[in-house]
Amino acid sequence: MTAIALTIAGSDSSGGAGIQADLKTFSALGVYGASAITALTAQSTQGVEAVLVVPPDFVARQIKVVARDLEIDAVKIGMLATSEVIEAVAGALEAVLPGVPVVLDPVMVAASGDVLLDEDAIETLRTVLLPRATLITPNLPEAAKLIGVDEARGESEMAAQAQALKALGAKAVLVKGGHAEGTEAVDLLLDGEGALRLSAPRVATSNTHGTGCTLSSAIAAELAKGASLREAVAAAKAYVTAAIGAADALAIGEGRGPVHHFHAIWPRK
Repeated sequence: MTAIALTIAGSDSSGGAGIQADLKTFSALGVYGASAITALTAQSTQGVEAVLVVPPDFVARQIKVVARDLEIDAVKIGMLATSEVIEAVAGALEAVLPGVPVVLDPVMVAASGDVLLDEDAIETLRTVLLPRATLITPNLPEAAKLIGVDEARGESEMAAQAQALKALGAKAVLVKGGHAEGTEAVDLLLDGEGALRLSAPRVATSNTHGTGCTLSSAIAAELAKGASLREAVAAAKAYVTAAIGAADALAIGEGRGPVHHFHAIWPRK
């Protein structure tokens, strides 16, 4: 059987993040990718210029039509934009994909600083969708925003925020430390087995556009192939670290370039 993953997210017209990054990641990891688009963005490596939100009922229809035809093994959720879209996605998942693993990347702000989630939608995300997630993957600013505290300044605070997020209903939480400083990039996973520290050398590059999307979709891809949650997170961490490490081999745009999704496939120059 071919492993299939569904991404529910916004489109990045520059190709480095969102739906485009998710589908590239699925393909690089040997998983067939389907998609439901929640928003269109006019953006480049230098920032987001405009956002057009897809009508919520049409978002739900995309999910339902795909699920009726394809055997979806895992779902990745990214940009949702509004409360109405969040409600539509939650309802569609409950109706047609109950029991399928869901990796929720709570996208709120782009790396450029552009807002991708309405302020009033954060509570809806927290109460409606987060409890349905198999795993949520917030970065440090997102984790702090979801629980209304200051951004974590060390691993002990990251662990405490993971506990608080898990208490909101998520089955597991991966707090990503990419926004921190230091020679290590440390993520903390909190699941039913306890806490797991995942570390990799921090790569010195500005080409990190789409890193969060890529990590969450890599986890979903590994889950779709039958990996356990811990196996999926560890494999995804390794994949993203390598993709960041190879990012400077690309020359894309004038701003923050994308990671290299196909670093293991494309010939090296």
